[in-house]
Amino acid sequence: MALPHDISAELPVLIAGPTASGKSALALEIAETQGGVIVNADALQVFENWRVLTARPSEEDDARAPHRLYGHVAGDAFYSVGHWLRDVTQFLSGGARPIIVGGTGLYFTALTEGLVEIPETPSEIRAEADARREVDGDHAGLLAELDAEDPQTAGKIDRLNPMRVQRAWEVLRATGRGLAAWQADTPPPLLPLKDCQPYVMDADKEWLNERIARRFGLMLEQGALEEAEANLPTWDPKAPSSKAIGAPELIAYLRGDLTLEAAQEAATIATRQYAKRQRTWFRARMKAYHKISLP
Repeated sequence: MALPHDISAELPVLIAGPTASGKSALALEIAETQGGVIVNADALQVFENWRVLTARPSEEDDARAPHRLYGHVAGDAFYSVGHWLRDVTQFLSGGARPIIVGGTGLYFTALTEGLVEIPETPSEIRAEADARREVDGDHAGLLAELDAEDPQTAGKIDRLNPMRVQRAWEVLRATGRGLAAWQADTPPPLLPLKDCQPYVMDADKEWLNERIARRFGLMLEQGALEEAEANLPTWDPKAPSSKAIGAPELIAYLRGDLTLEAAQEAATIATRQYAKRQRTWFRARMKAYHKISLP
């Protein structure tokens, strides 16, 4: 992929994009051409127990350029955008120029627009929310309560994203104050857009879907199934790392609940749905980013 023609070798670079769009390859090319340290901004690539399935950089890529905040969190640990902001701060104050790359739009928004520090959710409230979703089969019940008790937040969040809905419900339940009200007290950003070079991969839907299908097959060839086998003894569907796209499907195959073909198809569909949510976020929240049109 050709580098953006006007990219500076001095300013920090942000590269956002949907899964399978080639953003990691672009970050690596920039680092090799101009120097810099590649910093992860993907909420699933932080976990140490899924490397292949989350498409973390390979050992070969690590040898070509420094990569940071990849696989540095235990698979059973809770890791929030607040944790990520604290971790990324060290790369913003001198040293090698950061090239921040990933698919988690909330990380980029928090970095460039600021993030209020909301008290962590007590474990018993998170367990209650998990149980509610499990009994209901979806997040509709939590969303209905948000609509009734905190319409300001309910009107702003991604209502189709179960984790975003659950997070908003947990904040309201734990603090008695809506997420939108907390966010109104947002402090200044760590890295304003004017002080960096922000890019977003604008991928054609059909082109991206074909890449997603091919990539999951490649992941199987590279050891995703063996990776799932290693995670099987300690598998907990409620663990944050278990949200890795394809993980529940491969675990279901290993337990005899799905054929491998069905697991692959289900994982591919889930990845496409995830990419759609990413593109929706980018279009809504990253209008000021420079678009890199794909293919």
